[in-house]
Amino acid sequence: MTSEVQQDAAVPARGRRQGSVNPEDARQKRSKSVKLFIRDILLILLAALLISFLIKTFLIRSFYIPSGSMEDTLHINDRIIVNELVPNVVGLKNGDVVVFRDPGGWRPNIPVPDRGPFIEGVDSVLGFIGLSAPDSNDHLIKRVIGLPGDTVECCNDFGQIMVNGVPLDEPYIKLPTDVTKATKFDFKVVVPEGHMWVMGDNRHNSADSAWHFNNNDPGGGMVPIDHVVGRAMLISWPTDNWTWLDNYPLTFEGVEEAK
Repeated sequence: MTSEVQQDAAVPARGRRQGSVNPEDARQKRSKSVKLFIRDILLILLAALLISFLIKTFLIRSFYIPSGSMEDTLHINDRIIVNELVPNVVGLKNGDVVVFRDPGGWRPNIPVPDRGPFIEGVDSVLGFIGLSAPDSNDHLIKRVIGLPGDTVECCNDFGQIMVNGVPLDEPYIKLPTDVTKATKFDFKVVVPEGHMWVMGDNRHNSADSAWHFNNNDPGGGMVPIDHVVGRAMLISWPTDNWTWLDNYPLTFEGVEEAK
């Protein structure tokens, strides 16, 4: 009896020894878990970068404002979010604030400072995913006043610009003190197919369509619509300036019907 009890009591002990974890096996499992964790993190980061790139390429992207031509709507160094579905998916409207590529001779030759390879590299990566706008100096931003077929002229007896004979009450423009005329240049143009007539909100300090028309520049102040990158939706930075950008539909009410 005694020997049988001793044998039975020894069985669990042997079982515990047989079921004990080998330290080497434990280290290998931990190493494998760490590798799987790192792999998952890298896959998540790559997926996030890819999604950001696709969003920047096809939906929205960021730009900064390099000049004061759109004050007081936009200020120098404001960052804006641009809807890239305009105009290819969503059509342009009178009053839209749009970012567009230089149609030729519009952008001043602004010297680009040498920021060093590290800063340039970081800015390129951020630009790739849409968090920076290293090419902002290659673009311009203005408000659409005339679309294809519109007759745009300045000015009526009250100093207002007219589109298709409809006078515009423009609450967004900035004028010098004691000046009531919406722009200092007189003109009357018909916007050709595939083009737009754009003007800065800082109306007397903007090299816009009226300025280029007055200077007899090639294109007569017209901008090809296929140069549009997108419509500016909101100011994203600084936070004190955060706001949605309006296209003032009441200002342009009746313009389309008057064509």
